[in-house]
Amino acid sequence: MMSEVFWTGLYSSLIGFVLAMGSQCYKSKCEKVSLCCMTIQRNIQAEEDIDIQQRPQNPITTQSLDRPNERL
Repeated sequence: MMSEVFWTGLYSSLIGFVLAMGSQCYKSKCEKVSLCCMTIQRNIQAEEDIDIQQRPQNPITTQSLDRPNERL
């Protein structure tokens, strides 16, 4: 007989694995992915446009952090 701690740990690990895989799939910019009999096709151009719009307009550069008194 398995304990509740084992099942809780197993479910937590599986959920963490699925979330990590989902994160990696989103970061990947592959247009078409096939696995066994399942094929997923994405519109990566639209996702790239959304990512560009969500970026900060004036990011801090390492050069500005190294020399705070100089203008870029």
